[in-house]
Amino acid sequence: MKIVIPGGTGQVGAVLDRALTAAGHDVVVLTRRPARDRDVHWDGATTGPWAKELDGCDVVINLAGRSVNCRYTPDNLSAMLTSRVRSTRAVGEAIAAAARPPRVWLQMSTATVYAHRFDAPNDEKTGVLGGAEPGVPAYWARSVEIAKAWERAQEEAATPGTRKVRLRAAMVMSPGRGGVFETLLRLARLGLGGPVAGGAQYVSWIHDRDLVRAVEFLIARDDLDGPVNLAAPAPLPQRAFMRELRAAWGVPVGLPATRWMAEVGAFVLRSDTELLLKSRRVVPGRLLAEGFAFEYPAWQQAAADLVRRVRGR
Repeated sequence: MKIVIPGGTGQVGAVLDRALTAAGHDVVVLTRRPARDRDVHWDGATTGPWAKELDGCDVVINLAGRSVNCRYTPDNLSAMLTSRVRSTRAVGEAIAAAARPPRVWLQMSTATVYAHRFDAPNDEKTGVLGGAEPGVPAYWARSVEIAKAWERAQEEAATPGTRKVRLRAAMVMSPGRGGVFETLLRLARLGLGGPVAGGAQYVSWIHDRDLVRAVEFLIARDDLDGPVNLAAPAPLPQRAFMRELRAAWGVPVGLPATRWMAEVGAFVLRSDTELLLKSRRVVPGRLLAEGFAFEYPAWQQAAADLVRRVRGR
C-alpha cells in the first residue's frame, strides 16, 4: 500500500514509518523540513502541491500537531489548537479534492479527551469526556477542548468515500530517544521515580509494537470507524507504574514528590503538571471487542522489553 503520514517526523511517526516501511509499504511523510527522498514538504495548514500524494494513496495517518510537552500557557494552548485543527482541515480538503481518495483516514487524537477520574475506566462506549471535572485546575479543560476540536475537524470533513478513524492514543512507550519513555526512565535511574502527589492517578500507555499492530488492524478492518482507544488494557496507578519501571531497570528506591515539587520540576523541564497529575484511566474497549490481541497487555512485561531494547542499542 501507499501510506501517507502528515506530521510523521516525531517519535510516533518514526515508529510507524519504520515498521510500515519494513513491512513493504510505500510510506511518504509530509513535513515542514524534508530530509529524505520519501519526505514531501507541506506547511501543515493549507493545501498545496503535497495534496497530490493523497490522490491514489491507500491510507492517510495524520499525526500533525504541536507537541504537548510544553508549559500550558495561553500562547502554547492556542498553538496546540491551531496546529491540530488547521492540519486536519487541510488533510480533509486534500482528500475531498482527490480523484481517487484514500480508503481510510486514521486521525491522531488523544486519551486526554477523557475525564480525570479514579472510579472506573474510560472506554469508547461508556467513557466520560472531560472538561467539567470538579477539583482540578480550570485550564485542564482547555486541553480537553483542544482534543474535541481536533476530532471535530475530522468529523466535519466532507470525505464520504474515505473511512475515518479517530485514534485516542495513550502515551506511546518506545525506547527511542526523545520520547516519554526516555524521560520516565531517566527519572527512575536517578532515583526520582517515586509516587507524584501520592501516585494514585492512573497512567494509560501502549507499547510501540502494539501501536503498530493496532494501526495495521484498523487499516485492515473496513468495518471499523469512529473513535478507537489506543491503550493497553491494564492502566495502573502512577506509583505502581514507576515501581515496575524501577524494577525493570534494577533501581530499588524512587523518591516521592509532592504536588508543589512536581510543579517546580515541570517548570524547570518546560513541561506541565497535567501530564503527571491527570488520572488517565483509559481502556481499549473496541479493540478488545473486535478481537485484537495485545502482545504487551501488562506494564511489567512491556517495561522489561523496553529496558532490554534501551540497553541493547
